[in-house]
Amino acid sequence: MVEQRPAAPTDLAAAIAAIRSGPQGPEVAAVFDFAAVVDGFGPLSRWTFRRDKSRITADTLLGSIRNGLTDGEYSRFLQQAMRILAEQPEDELDELGTLLFRRKIYGHLYPEAWQLIRTHEAAGHTVVLATALTRFQVEPAAAELGIEHVLYTRMATTDGVLTGYADGKTLWRNGKADAVREFAAAHGLDIGRSYVYADSIADLPLLSVVGHPVAVNPERKLGTAAAEQNWQILTFRSRQPPRPIDYLRTVAGFAGLLAGALLGVLSKSYTRQRRKMADALMAYGTGVTLAATGIRLRVSGAENARAPRPAVFLFNHQSQFDVIIVPKVLEGGVTGIGKKELTKNPIFGPLMRFVGVTFIDRANTTQAKAALAPVVHTLRGGLSIAVAPEGTRSYTPRIGPFKKGAFHIAIQAGVPVIPVVIRNAGEINWRNSMVARKGTVDVAILDPIDVGSWDANDMDDNVEAVRQLYTDTLLNWPSPDR
Repeated sequence: MVEQRPAAPTDLAAAIAAIRSGPQGPEVAAVFDFAAVVDGFGPLSRWTFRRDKSRITADTLLGSIRNGLTDGEYSRFLQQAMRILAEQPEDELDELGTLLFRRKIYGHLYPEAWQLIRTHEAAGHTVVLATALTRFQVEPAAAELGIEHVLYTRMATTDGVLTGYADGKTLWRNGKADAVREFAAAHGLDIGRSYVYADSIADLPLLSVVGHPVAVNPERKLGTAAAEQNWQILTFRSRQPPRPIDYLRTVAGFAGLLAGALLGVLSKSYTRQRRKMADALMAYGTGVTLAATGIRLRVSGAENARAPRPAVFLFNHQSQFDVIIVPKVLEGGVTGIGKKELTKNPIFGPLMRFVGVTFIDRANTTQAKAALAPVVHTLRGGLSIAVAPEGTRSYTPRIGPFKKGAFHIAIQAGVPVIPVVIRNAGEINWRNSMVARKGTVDVAILDPIDVGSWDANDMDDNVEAVRQLYTDTLLNWPSPDR
């Protein structure tokens, strides 16, 4: 039985509140159609630059990732797949799918979907990604989003090579609804209390069988059906490519960074004190850069940036602009730890060397540990350190595993760690891009954590508890300081 539905929430905040107050537990499913998770790419011709087979294969996989996919478009995709994917090894297609995700798809993932997925997880729900597409297109995104269960149209293989034909029924229209029903039966899920997020009229059979159907950016026919049946309708912002004005702002930002850095150094050069010049460099350089790019910072917990000092500030890392954001909110008296490759960056490299950043070679563990030894002396001398414990930028707001080096440094130096949680940085500056978009970045500086009494035997659990603070904060964002 499908339970009686209350009036549908009309915005994301209300939808999240309804999930938190609604049925809890793993017997409730949250099924996301892939089009409700990622913004589409549009016509195939947009991606066709060369006619070699690898390019055509990439075009086929990308071009079929479309919002509001119609029957005709899906039929054409299957015909192309039969012709183009046939006789290709599935392991090579898996590699191509991962490459396409890292180069193009990741920037089109909806942050709103990420937030809903995390909210369902927090409610103990079983999260499922369902699609009529192939695993090569969706599994890399599912892995990055932390979704374990993925339903997709399987492609037949012979000795690890695709035949070009579907293996069984495609997950289109009733096929997707049947697949979800079968999954629910196999896993003991209560489909009448479950959720489905989809965008196309083709998913009407699936939306009709659950207790909480949600139309996400619905095309016209689904929008009409959803309104008639009082289904929830959510609108996610489209992920737009950089505009010419964004490129101009970015160029102005980098020019301002260099000019501001120089001005900062000159303003304190009379002191002949490198630390004062470094702090002025960061203050002037970051301020001018943010102003030129139109990026505004909205901070909560600002008092934790100023005391206690010194401290090890830990920030989650999603954007190249984090090296601008973090120094700005910490307001001087801080240096950092960076990967050795940054020394080759013509802009950030020289500036980071001037402010005393310690560079480590992540490929050489022994040398990396040796390079960190002076950082303890830096902290004991009164200068704070900012470090990204994930070690590298993430493709989504997901908080990756934390390395323990920063915590060991804090323990040895006898200083606290202070979490700095950044939200929206990946929106204004995609992971693999230098182009910045105008917008607001939220930063929450959490209360200091005393690590001096940590037991070495409990290190993994303690570090994981700190990491969980980031996930919790991203889901329950504190009010900004006034």
